[in-house]
Amino acid sequence: MIDPADLDHCREAIREGSYSFHAASKLLPERVRDPALALYAFCRLADDEVDFGVHKPAAVLDLRDRLDLAYAGTPRNAPADRAFAAIIEEFDMPRALPEALLEGLAWDGIERRYATLSDLRSYSARVASAVGAMMCVLMRVRDEHALARACDLGVAMQLTNIARDVGEDARARRLYLPTDWLKDAGMDEEQFFDDPRPTPEVRRMVKRLLAEANRLYMRSEPGVGRLPLTSRPGIFAARHCYDAIGRKLARRGYDSVSQRVCTTGRHKLGLLGLSLVRAAWVSITPESAVIYAKPLPEVAFLVDAAAHPDARQPVRGEQVLNVFRQLEARDRAEQMGSPIQATA
Repeated sequence: MIDPADLDHCREAIREGSYSFHAASKLLPERVRDPALALYAFCRLADDEVDFGVHKPAAVLDLRDRLDLAYAGTPRNAPADRAFAAIIEEFDMPRALPEALLEGLAWDGIERRYATLSDLRSYSARVASAVGAMMCVLMRVRDEHALARACDLGVAMQLTNIARDVGEDARARRLYLPTDWLKDAGMDEEQFFDDPRPTPEVRRMVKRLLAEANRLYMRSEPGVGRLPLTSRPGIFAARHCYDAIGRKLARRGYDSVSQRVCTTGRHKLGLLGLSLVRAAWVSITPESAVIYAKPLPEVAFLVDAAAHPDARQPVRGEQVLNVFRQLEARDRAEQMGSPIQATA
């Protein structure tokens, strides 16, 4: 069980760091909400350290060590780490799921860029769908169809985040738009960083991201009906809070460069009400055949890991180990003051 003091710390971290999830979590039953808050605190704090830390490679390498300690049953003496170790033990959390998140953050640490939409879905699978699969585990759901739809929702939410943050990322010299899209538009990445503008070409890219997100939001919905009844409103709330960001962006002409879209507290309150209604409706309507859609190829490994927790899986595959070798090299270079080039 999670120590109450550690849980209070996690709750405050989410209250300050993730308004959308904090709002949605109010509709989750306590037995799911408390471990979910602890899970999100660990994941969110790790993500922030990579996004906003001065030394990204060092932050990811530190997270690797923290994850190893948590799975060894000897977590670092910090509230989020102790709470996460308690979750691992209580829910038999498959290690492949947080390992996938770690790999996605490692890609951030080496400033990886993504050539295609499929590449971007692969990144989203790691930093978002892995969390969605872990949420299913917290609900004691191992049904592969429900897991596939939860992973759809994770990718959709991450694509919405990326669409919203195009300008903010560019000013920080980060790029998540598919580089093939920029080439097709005749745009140079470095020039975009130097002078980010909401040109028609950039707006079209934001629109394309949101179109894919909308497709996956729709695909995800039948999965909610396979979740425990009391958890459905909270998941619908998360879906609608993120989708509302994309809808607001669309109303503003897909300009996420000169402004950063957010939803108001009153709007979130209305979305919570909508989520309660939709949760009741899904309980009395026939199940859609979309529930049986195959997982996205980019998330299939997450579905398999969560659905079959007893299967033997490597702690870290060679692909992940190679990323960590790059991170260690970048970390040494940063310490020595050497210039570092972004990794394609």
